[in-house]
Amino acid sequence: MSEALSRIRVILVGTTHPGNIGSAARAMKTMGLADLVLVDPARFPSAEATTLAAGADDLLTAARVLPGLAEAVADCVWVVGTSARRRGHSVPAVDPAAAARDLVDRAERGTVALVFGRESSGLSNEELDCCNALVQIPTNPAFSSLNLAAAVQVLAYSCRVAALEQVPASPPGYDPDPPATQSELEALFDHYLRALIRIEFLDPEKPRHLMRRLRHLYLRAGLSASEVRILRGILTHTERGGGRPPGSA
Repeated sequence: MSEALSRIRVILVGTTHPGNIGSAARAMKTMGLADLVLVDPARFPSAEATTLAAGADDLLTAARVLPGLAEAVADCVWVVGTSARRRGHSVPAVDPAAAARDLVDRAERGTVALVFGRESSGLSNEELDCCNALVQIPTNPAFSSLNLAAAVQVLAYSCRVAALEQVPASPPGYDPDPPATQSELEALFDHYLRALIRIEFLDPEKPRHLMRRLRHLYLRAGLSASEVRILRGILTHTERGGGRPPGSA
């Protein structure tokens, strides 16, 4: 098995019940996942979480607690959010097997993440905006309620199966053009916002859904770090008024 599983991060957002954190840690450890991040949990640390971890309490000890999802995915090169509803988002939704294969493949080049939302309401639209793709577990339409830890177990299992079946595309080594991290993409989106306002293409008082659609466009594309630099260079030149770049014929 490749080292891909060690680069798959599980992020739990706004977990209400500490027992679910412990059960999720247990689900992760049984499938070989160990990187757990908690975003704004209601109660943690908790004796209930430790009890239900049932031997996976080392994952709880090592877990990082952060205030927001942006911080949790800043160093990630691909982020998959879990969602029971599409909510009109243009981010593509795939099944667990397809999501897992993609995560394992991309984990060869950097840290990737699986993001799980709140027990009652899942992920907000703003949190889904941080995701490159969505995964939906095909539950019974007549009874689709799935416990948080059970969802973690399904997707952790899918990742393990994908890792067992994976054939590395190339030997590990120096990557001349690594994927862009989420923090680099966020900087690109901020730059787009400033540039579009400056050239009066975007009215900040009536932004509509332009920036969200741009986010989804580039998140789907899976940009490399050099591609982000090219786009930011174009934006900088546009902000300066256009014209030929220095030294051009």
